[in-house]
Amino acid sequence: MRIGSIILAALSALSVAGRAQESAPYLDDRSDGAALVRSLYNAINRKEYARAYAYFGDKKPVGEFKAFADGYAKTESVEVRIGEVTTEGAAGSIYSAVPVAIKSVEQEGRVRFFSGCYVARIINPSLQVPPFTPYQIETARLEEAEGPIDKAIPGECNAP
Repeated sequence: MRIGSIILAALSALSVAGRAQESAPYLDDRSDGAALVRSLYNAINRKEYARAYAYFGDKKPVGEFKAFADGYAKTESVEVRIGEVTTEGAAGSIYSAVPVAIKSVEQEGRVRFFSGCYVARIINPSLQVPPFTPYQIETARLEEAEGPIDKAIPGECNAP
């Protein structure tokens, strides 16, 4: 019976992941900083942590993949709100500072709010050679905040 229990648990986990994916249509848009952050949280909602992790640049401000994925172990869903994005060019790159507020619903219904900034970067597309590299997240700074989500959006973020 132990093998049957293991199979049932595995099927149950697949069912939960399948429901998460069904509830949020796949979104992978790296056309600007805000779209990239929306895609990040779409991947997290769908429990596609490898895709979410891939949106970060080489420096990976979120640490190693396992720790990143484990950080969402109790997360049932996330909602992101984006404030006014500022974009500027510097030394052949384009930077977008993306202010965000996050509402995270965890197992057992615990709700948490986070506030902060993402900075996304793309090498000027006219200067790139293959392979093309789209926007990537360079920095991520989030802190726990008071809700509701609309009040947690920072007034501004600064690009480097």
